[in-house]
Amino acid sequence: MRLHISHTTRYSYDQPVPYGLQQIRLTPKPCDSQSIVNWTIDIEGGREECAFNDQHGNRVQLLSLDSGQNGISITCTGDVDTIPTNGVVGLHSGHAPLWYYKRQTALTQPGKLIRKLANDMPENPNTIERLHDLSATIREAIGYETDRTDTGTTAEEALKVGHGVCQDHAHTFVSAARLLGFPARYVSGYLMMNDRVHQEASHAWAEAYVQDVGWIGFDVSNVISPDERYVRIATGLDYEEAAPIAGIVFGDGAESLLVTLQVQQ
Repeated sequence: MRLHISHTTRYSYDQPVPYGLQQIRLTPKPCDSQSIVNWTIDIEGGREECAFNDQHGNRVQLLSLDSGQNGISITCTGDVDTIPTNGVVGLHSGHAPLWYYKRQTALTQPGKLIRKLANDMPENPNTIERLHDLSATIREAIGYETDRTDTGTTAEEALKVGHGVCQDHAHTFVSAARLLGFPARYVSGYLMMNDRVHQEASHAWAEAYVQDVGWIGFDVSNVISPDERYVRIATGLDYEEAAPIAGIVFGDGAESLLVTLQVQQ
């Protein structure tokens, strides 16, 4: 399937900004399930200072706001070819070793609730089935509901309130999978919803590493493994290492954010 993506993020300020930096991870990652046909990133109100590949193989660009600007706009446009692989994205590669992905972070650190969830998972000689069971268990425990959590909500907090979004589902899966002995990581990307072209936001899911198979994706929010409707953008130990956009701005002006996203075949 060929997916066409158009994604614009615009930050506006009610006063001119003297200085600001944005770090973006908005370039799709080649893997067994996808290949990039074309991809462009256009910047208005700023410029690229440097670009590099991080320890996860993400393409990272550092942008600076032009002095005195009242905003910056980042637009990604391109086509990506995807194929169904039952969520398998390939064997491990990159600078970070597999054991690194068993490391918990502040956002995934398990408390008593996640530890109980992991301990209560029944044994299953079929490793992949067990991971699907974990995904389904988390989805039952954390209902999908917006405006109940934010980017700073931890996996343990989301499980405690019993509500969250795809980020919370992914963090909880990653946390529990690591407790069960699996290398696991957070994934940010895009999902083409079948009933619409305009998407509300980018998407997030998790991946776990299974010996002799490789990295396998688990979209807890939809209780499936990613198919050809998914495009992987960045991976990391948690949201902070895979966030599409993060930055700082100096100044007293109030900030507003406008995001438009289209994903279509």
